[in-house]
Amino acid sequence: MIKKILVAVAGRGLCEEMLNMLLDIPSFQQAAVTVLHVVPPQVSSDTMSEKLEEGGKILAEAVKSIHLDSKQITPQLKQGDPKDIVCQVADQEDAGLIIMGSRGLGRIQSILENSVSQYVFQLTSRPMLLVKDDTYVKKLRKIMVAVDGSDSSKQCLQLAISFAKDLPGAQLVLVHINKDLSGKSSEDFSMNAEKDPILAPAIEEAKRMGISYRCVSGIGKPGPELCRVAEEVNADLLMLGSPDRRPNVAKSFIDLDRLLGSSLSDYVRVYAGCPVLLTRTTSA
Repeated sequence: MIKKILVAVAGRGLCEEMLNMLLDIPSFQQAAVTVLHVVPPQVSSDTMSEKLEEGGKILAEAVKSIHLDSKQITPQLKQGDPKDIVCQVADQEDAGLIIMGSRGLGRIQSILENSVSQYVFQLTSRPMLLVKDDTYVKKLRKIMVAVDGSDSSKQCLQLAISFAKDLPGAQLVLVHINKDLSGKSSEDFSMNAEKDPILAPAIEEAKRMGISYRCVSGIGKPGPELCRVAEEVNADLLMLGSPDRRPNVAKSFIDLDRLLGSSLSDYVRVYAGCPVLLTRTTSA
């Protein structure tokens, strides 16, 4: 159960909307929520004062819009580099989930334009729920889970099940994409998805919990295929296990190889048309 949530707000209202949708899940209604707005360094003290005043208003509006008892919400207005401050506050509050907005920038743009969400994702080991600026936030009914048999995938499935079991009308969409990075193959085997050995344990768990489910199985490039399926099934939330493969000593450095490489989570965060929850597992 997620007991502490950090919501980084920027005045657009999407993260607050996403949290309100999560509050349909009974366990989330007991969570302690930290609402954070960060004001970056400014060229003058006068400008900083203006931005802090504006930030205070953004925080007040965010708190007002969240459908929780105000006693469960702690607003924080901070000054500094947003990507560093978000990570610091997440650690200080021991957040079980970070909710952030995202401009959906590609890898090179993320570096050139100093993407806060991308850097936080690189530096934190905590689950992140990313809501792109152009995303329409909907009530959670269809929760899509990428299944591949890995430990991170199994943990992601357990979190998805914890969401769906108490959510009226919820359906899990269990998706397994056999990897073909050549791009030459792209087939849908969903008619026989129930027989997919990778999906079988997930199906069994959904049945055991009495959760409605649907299976999709195919072959192709995992990133594009997952985004395609999410759009096809009209997913309200896409959940993906994303192991943290970076050693602790490298936490203070941005991993350019993964920013520029073929990270599945990076692709999905940019191109998925629905909110994306990236669960994290830390490996040695």
